[in-house]
Amino acid sequence: MTATVLRLLASLMIAAFVGAAGAQQTIETPEFEVTSGQLVTAILTVDIDRLFTQSQFGQRVTQSYATQREALATENRRIADALREEEIALAAQRSEMAVDVFRTEAEDFDEKAQSIRRAQDAKERGLEDTLAQGRDQFLVVTRPVLGQLMVDRGAFAILDRRSVLLSLGSIDVTDDAIARIDATIGDGAGTAQEIGPDLAPDTAFEN
Repeated sequence: MTATVLRLLASLMIAAFVGAAGAQQTIETPEFEVTSGQLVTAILTVDIDRLFTQSQFGQRVTQSYATQREALATENRRIADALREEEIALAAQRSEMAVDVFRTEAEDFDEKAQSIRRAQDAKERGLEDTLAQGRDQFLVVTRPVLGQLMVDRGAFAILDRRSVLLSLGSIDVTDDAIARIDATIGDGAGTAQEIGPDLAPDTAFEN
C-alpha cells in the first residue's frame, strides 16, 4: 500500500471520527501537502464561511444586511432623540399639572416608549433572521454547483473543513468552488424572491 493511500485512509478515518463526535468548533484545520504526484481523493473539503463571505452571492447578502442595519441604527437614534425631547417637555410641565394628570401622562409616555422599543427590537430580530435566511438560501442554490464540482473531481463527498481534524491541503476546493459559484449564479439576485424584515420607518413621531 503506497504512502499516498495510507495518508488518504488516515484522513478518512479522522474525518469519520470527528463527524461522529459532532465536533463543530471553529479551529484552523492543519493541512499536509503531497510532495509528488496528483492526488485523487474521494473526500473534498470547503470552508463554508469563506464560500459565503467571498462569493458574489454572500457579499450581496451581507452588504444588504449592513445597509439595513445602518438604516435601523439611524432610525433608533432619531427615535431616542425624539423620546428624550418629549420626556424633557413633559418634565417641564410637571409643576403646572395636577398630580393625577401628570401621573397619567407619564404612564402614557412610558407605555409609548416601551411599545416603540418592542417594535424596534422586533425589527432587529427580523434583520438577523434575514441574514440567517440568506445563508440558508445560499447553501440551497449552490448545492448543484458543489455537486458538479464533486463529480468533476471524482469525489463522493464534500465536507465542511470545520468537521475535519487533519487533511491534505490539496483536498480543499474552496477557491475553485467560489469561482464556480460566481460564474454560475453570480450574486444570486435573480435566483429567488428577495427576503427581508419589515423595516418601515416608525411613524410614532410623524405629524
